[in-house]
Amino acid sequence: MKVLVAYASKHGSTEEIAEAIAGGLRGGGHEADCLDAGSVPSLDRYDAVVLGSAVYMRRWRREARRFLRRFSDELAKLPFWVFNSGPVGEPEEGEEESAWLEPPGVVKRIEALGVRDHVVFGGKVSEEAGGMMGRIAEGTPSEFQDRRDFAEISAWTARIANELETR
Repeated sequence: MKVLVAYASKHGSTEEIAEAIAGGLRGGGHEADCLDAGSVPSLDRYDAVVLGSAVYMRRWRREARRFLRRFSDELAKLPFWVFNSGPVGEPEEGEEESAWLEPPGVVKRIEALGVRDHVVFGGKVSEEAGGMMGRIAEGTPSEFQDRRDFAEISAWTARIANELETR
């Protein structure tokens, strides 16, 4: 199957996750394109879609929101999955990341369209990011600056590849 992995990333962390997903799908025997969500002209060539966005202050990046709005009709007819990336730092005791990270309006919309699964992956922040993200990085212990778990990402990707295989 031909799969589009579209992403909206500000500092490159979400893009790296998307590239890992596309690579995993290719390794699972599927064709996969990995493109910035803002540059996707059409979904005509694709049998499935994975859409990911960085989340800042409970909001998806603009490119991901526009992608979802622009391609809603097509997504409702295709198998599609969604990932969010973003939490960094040390989690608060008892804190469930997905409860505060997933934008509620987006969740409602993707569920109405029939999303197969939506997950939250840890994010990455570095002092080089500058601005607010750079200030967050300065106050975050180094072991919590990159909370991406590529084994978890790989396992999720394998589940997608397997589901596509059974179609």
